[in-house]
Amino acid sequence: MLEQEYNLITYKIIRFAIEVHKILGPGLIESIYEVCLYEKIQDYGVTVERQKLLPVNYKGNSLNKEFVIDQLVDNEIIVELKSVENILSVHEAQLLTSFELSKKNSAY
Repeated sequence: MLEQEYNLITYKIIRFAIEVHKILGPGLIESIYEVCLYEKIQDYGVTVERQKLLPVNYKGNSLNKEFVIDQLVDNEIIVELKSVENILSVHEAQLLTSFELSKKNSAY
């Protein structure tokens, strides 16, 4: 994906997330915002997967457990939604783990 296209899609995702939040307001559980954002991204005509499972390997062995990311857009952009008052370091660590397990580049 070209950087310009990546930036445009990222900009749109952020705009869509703000729009969903303005319509629904604060205080709902994360999964409600996720479904609405998913619909909005799909309406834009971009490929988006919800609750994408990423395999976890330990010492070269695949574990019988997966790490789940909220959304993967165009097989390139990881979207992690949070319905919290403050972003904590554990949320940042979760996002960084998503990048590592997915082998996606971090723009974070």
